[in-house]
Amino acid sequence: METPVLPAVIRQPSPPPVLAEVQDLIPATPPQISEAENKMDISSPNDLICSEAPLQLHISTTLMENFMKMAKSNTDKNLETCGVLAGSLKNRKFYVTALIIPKQESTSDSCQTTNEEEIFEVQDKRSLFPLGWIHTHPTQSCFMSSIDVHTHYSYQIMLPEAVAIVMAPRDSSRTHGIFRLTTPGGMSVIRQCQHRGFHPHDPPPDGGPIYKSCTDVYMNPNLKFDVIDLR
Repeated sequence: METPVLPAVIRQPSPPPVLAEVQDLIPATPPQISEAENKMDISSPNDLICSEAPLQLHISTTLMENFMKMAKSNTDKNLETCGVLAGSLKNRKFYVTALIIPKQESTSDSCQTTNEEEIFEVQDKRSLFPLGWIHTHPTQSCFMSSIDVHTHYSYQIMLPEAVAIVMAPRDSSRTHGIFRLTTPGGMSVIRQCQHRGFHPHDPPPDGGPIYKSCTDVYMNPNLKFDVIDLR
C-alpha cells in the first residue's frame, strides 16, 4: 500500500532532493577485528534477488543528525546504537518516514535488538516497509563488519532497496556511509555463509566487493519523519 509523504516546511525556497554523495569506500580495518571482507561487490546466485535496478530511496537530510543525538549517551560510553528505517512507497519511490529505536543490548563493536515484536507491531500498525537500518561505530571506522553484512542480508533479501547506514563519528575521512550488499555477488556470499560473530569472508566469484556505497539514495530536505523510541 502506498501512503502519502507529507513535506516538511523547512525554509524558503526549499532546495530539491540531492543525490547522496557517493565515493568509493576504503574501510580501515579495526586492529582488534580480522575483517577480510572490507571490500565491496556485485554478485550472488540467489533467484530471489531482484536483478532490476532498485527504486529511488529518499531519506531526510536531518535523519542521521537526529539519530546521533539519540545515540549520544551510548556513543559517549563507546557503545553502539542501532535503529530501524521504515517508510512508504509513493510513485515508485521509497521514503523513510519513520526512525524506530528498539530496545537493544550494546557493546563497543556490536548491537543486538531485543523485543523485536515491538518493531513489527509499529511497522504493521503504520503500514510501513522495512527500508533498512542505521547504527553507530563509536570507536571504529566507517565500514560494514562481518556481523553487519549478515544483519543487512535479512533486510535486503526482503527488499532490494533496503540500506545500511553506518555512523562513525571518529572516522576523520568518512563519518557516515550508506551501503548495500552487491547483487548477485555479495548476497550470494552471505547467503551461503554459516559463520557467526566476527569472521572473514571470501570475495565473490567475480572478484568484486561484498558491499558498496549506494548510488540511488537521495537526501531530501522536505521529507518529514517520525521518531519512535521503544527503549
